[in-house]
Amino acid sequence: MPLPAPEVTLIDLRSADLRAAAPLPALSNRVVVVSLGEIEEGQHALTPDLGPLLVICERGIRSTLAARMLRADGLNAAAYGGGVPALLRDFSED
Repeated sequence: MPLPAPEVTLIDLRSADLRAAAPLPALSNRVVVVSLGEIEEGQHALTPDLGPLLVICERGIRSTLAARMLRADGLNAAAYGGGVPALLRDFSED
């Protein structure tokens, strides 16, 4: 999968422990940390002015669900297939 364009906001669903264990690579994207629970409850505070959203999690499963819910909320959201491991691999190949 290609790396996200700079105008894409990354939505990181991972817990603080997982974010510390596997930090995101040095991308120029804005990163917003939101839990899946906040998205499920509609308490995510994400708005269209953040631009396109790319949701990421530890393996890509929860991000797919979260992106679907965000699209239902009227936001332009997609999931990064394969999660953080795929993003790290794609970053190192670029």
